Amino acid sequence: MENRRVFETTIRVRYQETDQMGVVYHTNYIVWFEVARSEMIRELGTSYRELEEKGLLLPVVDVHCRYLSPAHYDEEVIVRTVVKELTGSKIRFGYEVVRRDDNRLLTVGSTTHIWVNREMKRVNIQRDDPELYRLLVEQTLEGESISCYDGSSWR
Repeated sequence: MENRRVFETTIRVRYQETDQMGVVYHTNYIVWFEVARSEMIRELGTSYRELEEKGLLLPVVDVHCRYLSPAHYDEEVIVRTVVKELTGSKIRFGYEVVRRDDNRLLTVGSTTHIWVNREMKRVNIQRDDPELYRLLVEQTLEGESISCYDGSSWR
């Protein structure tokens, strides 16, 4: 199987993201997934704004998040993002959140998105925007792989 390129985004936990116990509130991890996904797309040479200007939208249709260990105020975390699946009409991202200081795995998750136009009708980017599809394939299926929390690798 081909290697999957891993994108890393560093986030410092803000006070407002924690609960009374000083632990990052669970919904913030989903927000961090979005931040990392947006940064990944920007690193590929485009942006959500540019996709929307082309008439392409990428709504989330499924999200999973498994919490393994807490993050706390003022810690730095790294969100690792990979493209786990890419078809002409769907893309699925995988995420791992690790604490920067000790590389402890905190959270794993995934989001699944479908490609739609402004009328919210499903489109096939492999057919309708082959340049974007080629960019995604070429830029996300290369580079070093990393190990997943379950011992497998993102390959």
